Amino acid sequence: MAMGILGAIVYAQLISVTVSGRVQPLHPYLNGQEKPISSIFDTSNYGILQLNNGLATTPQMGWNSWNFFACDINEKVIKETADALISTGLAKLGYDYVNIDDCWSELARDSEGQLVPESKTFPSGIKALADYVHSKGLKLGIYSDAGAFTCQVRPGSLFHESDDAKLFASWGVDYLKYDNCFNLGIPPKKRYPPMRDALNATGRTIFYSLCEWGVDDPALWAGTVGNSWRTTDDINDSWASMTTIADLNDKWAAYAGPGGWNDPDMLEVGNGGMTHGEYRAHFSIWSLMKAPLLIGCDVRNITSETLEILSNEEVIAVNQDALGVQGRKVYAYGPDNSYQVWAGPLSGQRLAVVLWNRGLKAATIMVKWDVLGLESSISVSVRDLWKHEYVSENSRASFSARVAGHASEMYIFTPKLIHSAS
Repeated sequence: MAMGILGAIVYAQLISVTVSGRVQPLHPYLNGQEKPISSIFDTSNYGILQLNNGLATTPQMGWNSWNFFACDINEKVIKETADALISTGLAKLGYDYVNIDDCWSELARDSEGQLVPESKTFPSGIKALADYVHSKGLKLGIYSDAGAFTCQVRPGSLFHESDDAKLFASWGVDYLKYDNCFNLGIPPKKRYPPMRDALNATGRTIFYSLCEWGVDDPALWAGTVGNSWRTTDDINDSWASMTTIADLNDKWAAYAGPGGWNDPDMLEVGNGGMTHGEYRAHFSIWSLMKAPLLIGCDVRNITSETLEILSNEEVIAVNQDALGVQGRKVYAYGPDNSYQVWAGPLSGQRLAVVLWNRGLKAATIMVKWDVLGLESSISVSVRDLWKHEYVSENSRASFSARVAGHASEMYIFTPKLIHSAS
């Protein structure tokens, strides 16, 4: 049952746990059933503003056409991608949205003012494509824009929200990415809610992904509007872009949670612009940040190295953890603060920890318990999520590991002795 905003705030204040002498609000969605292990991960701003349409209890997973194909899309590509998600085993791991980005429609609406799929590239229409994707046990996503035109100058949905939402629902669409181009200078807070209302009015449950690029700090208001919201400009397939975007998204960690997630844009893993180590760091940090995991490469021709990264079940499990707390940067030191510790609490009183080397040279990175909010006397087991093995059964006070340049290592810390607050 939906909780009012005021009620959620009061609930978050009343239901709390004291750890190491500090008081930490609990996520209202947890109903007091599980207490976070550490007090340093502020969650006081999430769980308060959620859309609560039953979707996005964990971050969305799937594939999007833009990062690899841009406008070079057609129904054959979409069908083959759906097939590839099945044949690679990615669909079984949770990658179930097959999302068409910009350039699917004709350059103008028809005589009745309706959007029309481009006849050359989508001759069978979107409904037939949705039926095909659904037959595979997957879901179909589509793209539009909260402006007069899309970013590639196709018709936008501004002032056409009701008609377009009805059309998408009639086609069997499951997901809408809603962009921010040609917005006529109208504030995002005014342009995005009408499509939420229109989608809800269709009676079909459609995931609503706001893509306003973080222009108007959507983390502060979009929780009542959509299921995820872009906190940054577009990513590109480079280390510089990926790291910059991770830092920008980190600012809003306290505002994400079940029902609505911060979105630092789609994955570039496998597109060729970064090294294997850089892509592994990209996937690790996106998973830790509870970012949407939307594959952006050509799944039909995926390499074994790329598949290994995207199909790491232990890392995916961090992203999909039911506790729903976004991991964040908790400590940085060394040259230009390039030795970084990112961490976040998980269900079962565990912590996910990423040691991230942003420098070019290999280095030993140490994490001390106090930056994780743990008492130094607590003993933890440490599981390496990329080696798939325990690397320590009894670490106390600190843990360190050698990390290659432009790379990361990812772990789960499980404390041996947990003293639950009464």
